[in-house]
Amino acid sequence: MAAGEGTRMRSSTPKVLHPVCGRAMVAWPILAAREAGAGRVAVIVSPGRDLSSGLPDQVETVEQPEADGTGGAIRAARELIAASETVLVLSGDVPLLSAATIADLLAAHEAAGAAATMLTIELDDPGSYGRVVRAGDGSVEAVVEAKAAGDAAPEQLAIREINAGTYVFDAAPLAAALDGLSNDNAQGEYYLPDVFPALRGAGHTVAAHVADDPAVTMGVNNRVDLAAVEAEARRRLLEGHMLAGVTVVDPASTWVDAGVEIGADARIEPGTSLRGATRVGARTVVGPHSTLIDTEVGAEATLVHSYLTSCQVGDGCSVGPFAYLRPGAALDAAAKAGTFVEIKNSHLGKGAKVPHLSYVGDADIGAGANLGAGTITANYDGFRKHRTVIGRDVRIGVDTMLIAPVEVGDSAYTGAGAVVKDDVPEGSLAVSENAQRNIDGYAAAKAAKMREEGS
Repeated sequence: MAAGEGTRMRSSTPKVLHPVCGRAMVAWPILAAREAGAGRVAVIVSPGRDLSSGLPDQVETVEQPEADGTGGAIRAARELIAASETVLVLSGDVPLLSAATIADLLAAHEAAGAAATMLTIELDDPGSYGRVVRAGDGSVEAVVEAKAAGDAAPEQLAIREINAGTYVFDAAPLAAALDGLSNDNAQGEYYLPDVFPALRGAGHTVAAHVADDPAVTMGVNNRVDLAAVEAEARRRLLEGHMLAGVTVVDPASTWVDAGVEIGADARIEPGTSLRGATRVGARTVVGPHSTLIDTEVGAEATLVHSYLTSCQVGDGCSVGPFAYLRPGAALDAAAKAGTFVEIKNSHLGKGAKVPHLSYVGDADIGAGANLGAGTITANYDGFRKHRTVIGRDVRIGVDTMLIAPVEVGDSAYTGAGAVVKDDVPEGSLAVSENAQRNIDGYAAAKAAKMREEGS
């Protein structure tokens, strides 16, 4: 169910599209349901509300014509229910419901032989959650809402077992019971749990499965809730990585998105953020204070105080501190992008090094080449981008300017301060002839002029 307006989020973005650890909120319960064995998945949405950007592949959508409660949402999916045998109902704004909890609920439903099984949990302070009223045999007699004054009697409000908002139904009894729903309540809405008395009246059993994970009630209504849910999701993700053999030095200052892969014995230092489809190889050290977005890093690499997005870093590479690797940057094994180095849409061969204070854009750098401090590839002529090609084992002198398109042959050199506009043959040295001229007495003449202008 994802048709809520989410007005308390104070956002132009639909509530269920807000990200939780890099994944749209609504995608979390969908993926958990699939992991637990769900087949056909449909998301119930408001009219004209496009949630496609946050939905996994092969998910259908059904419009709920008006915002008339959870019962109205399920009635909107009547055709899908008729074509099903078992119906699992989840909430799109409760993202941390796990696949294990869903699997346990489905198993409990099958074992009970019930027409409906609801997920419940016991809370010390049930607040406004719907109270579960049980019959003498332990089955569910009803769920009494407690959202507004008058919904529940005092003795019902004293019940600690609450409705977690997740259900399993046999499809045919559910379809029949939906016809009898009424909105005669303080909210004027159709509540899905109101089908339970109808199911019992038709001779069916309604069961309950008590969960032990408090996350089943961690719904999102506003951005305060969102922050709390994301903090818990992050904690669980990091715990999973640590149990799999990853060292996270300070989990409180480390952010890892859902879907990030980290190899065994990797070390994630404080202040590090791993986002999107990032993959980090075994025994690699990332951080402190590094951000990787949609980036693949091999084994035994080191990335310190750097920002990388949509790039590839091979085994044993060294990056940073204060390096910026932009989309299309690719470093082969043992390559280096050092201090205050920016690389964009460029390939560094095995063992190639750009140690410090350089910009490399639209370039191919051969294995074993070394670019001195201050090297710049001037790749843009005001109209088009051009490539620079630097061969194997080249030595680029400090403060060299390479004006693309240009090619430097294998084992060639450039002198300090060279401006290279033409190709450099293999094994050659390229220098720029800029004769030095000294002006005697310049400092004294300038001081005199400054006194004269100040008088």
